[in-house]
Amino acid sequence: MQIELKAQGTDLADSLRAYIERRLSLNAGRFFDQVIRIRVRISGLNGPRGGTRTSCRISIDVKSLGKLVVQESDLDAHAAIDHAAARLGRLLSQRIARAEDLKCVAGKAAPGTSAGTDAP
Repeated sequence: MQIELKAQGTDLADSLRAYIERRLSLNAGRFFDQVIRIRVRISGLNGPRGGTRTSCRISIDVKSLGKLVVQESDLDAHAAIDHAAARLGRLLSQRIARAEDLKCVAGKAAPGTSAGTDAP
């Protein structure tokens, strides 16, 4: 699994890199065996009233699900990362559970048929 970190319009210090990796591990670590690649983009946004917000966009390639993307912004870079990582963890959990449910349903016999019994 690869983690790619990019910063646009803001500095990405080593401490922030470590923070991002830690938050991803906490929120989505249990799914890392299914993850191919994670891309994290941190960018500074200037608001119309002069406020500087930080945007965190996380895109993740998952073996069975394809590509998932979440994006959050906040005045604080750490808060934007926290919110995006938490959303990613919830999204992965929901999508993987749904995919497993669909596999279970697909593996069962169709309604109206008797699986494993021979009717004369």
